[in-house]
Parts: sequence; structure tokens; C-alpha cells
Amino acid sequence: MLLALEGIAGAGKSTLRDLLLATAHAEDIPLSHIGQFSWLSHSATRTLIHLRAGHRGDEQEAIEAAAQDLALHSRFNIAVALTEGPVLADRLTLSTACLLALLHQQPVNAYVERLAEQTQARPQLTVLLTTEPEICHDRITRRATERRFTEQPEAAARLADLYTEAADAWTKATGLPVLKHACTTHADLGALVDACMEDLRSAGNPAATKKEASR
Repeated sequence: MLLALEGIAGAGKSTLRDLLLATAHAEDIPLSHIGQFSWLSHSATRTLIHLRAGHRGDEQEAIEAAAQDLALHSRFNIAVALTEGPVLADRLTLSTACLLALLHQQPVNAYVERLAEQTQARPQLTVLLTTEPEICHDRITRRATERRFTEQPEAAARLADLYTEAADAWTKATGLPVLKHACTTHADLGALVDACMEDLRSAGNPAATKKEASR
């Protein structure tokens, strides 16, 4: 099973990721995690680094770089990791689509559809953390690291909207679910862990998976 965590900076992805890894390992579920990009192509990497720094560049070049990197990620990282057990992606397709849409000021749907063509990189479940941008900003200001352009309040607010649009476009294009939930309180975090662990347990239990599919 491939599970993706999505959302703006400060939404709670790292906290959820770490707790899921700890919970899964305590249950002897060999959950591993990967990042958003493969970094396996020099040309694609250069383009992606510029995008992450807020440099728009050529739109078509950016789309092709993102698609190429995702194809490499799917083949050489995700597929290999999945042979060992379930995989947790800390950001993936939706984050890339939203970054492209933010920089090029275009609807996010087309970017989602283009990246969704990489069928082997499609998570069976995507979790979108919908934590309010104001709360996310407050969390970010406590970090010692330098602020990225996507962490500025105006960009973060726009990204939050783009993520919601991207989630709907993803489900429409792939038929795959997106769980939308804030990660503001301990109760939120517990509910998210429970929901993800239920899917991870079912993925490792063929009988449970078959029963779920027959509903």
C-alpha cells in the first residue's frame, strides 16, 4: 500500500508521519517512508529546485520535469520500497501539482491529471491535512529554519485552496479516495492515525481487504 500525506507547511504532516511510523512498527508492520521527489535526473532536479525556490521558469519545462521525476520515483524508489511493505509518502503528486499551479497561476486540475498518468505512483489513500493556514503559520514561526516562499501567509492561504481543488481533481481523475481532516488537536491526530492504521492493517490482511472490497 502507498499512502500519501499532503497539506501546506505546518499542517501537521511530520507529526502524523512520525506517529504512524512508530505505531506501525510497534505492530510489526514494515512501514517505510519516502519524500516528494526522486532527484534521479540532473535536468529535472535543476528545474524542481528552481520551482521550490519560487522561480517560475517555463511552464512546459516545469511540467515535464515534474512528470519525469515522478516516473523515476515510481520505478526506482516507490516500486522497490513497496516490495518490502507499505510506504508512506511525505508529500507526493498533489503537492507538486499545487506548486505548479501556484507559480504559474493556472488551474490545478490539468497538473493533477498530467501527473496522475503515472499510475504506479498513485497512492491507494491520500490524506490531506486541512489545518487552518493561521494555525500553520503560528507553528512555522516557532521553527528555526529559514522560511520558504510557500510558507508566507499569502502563498500558504492560496496553497490551502489549491490543495482542496487538487484533492477533488485527483479523485475525479483516478477514483481514489482523499481523506480531508484538520490536524489541530490531539483528538484530530488520534483520529487520523486510527484511520490510516485501519487501511494499513487491511492492506496486510488479504481477507480483510477482500471483505472491504465486497461491501
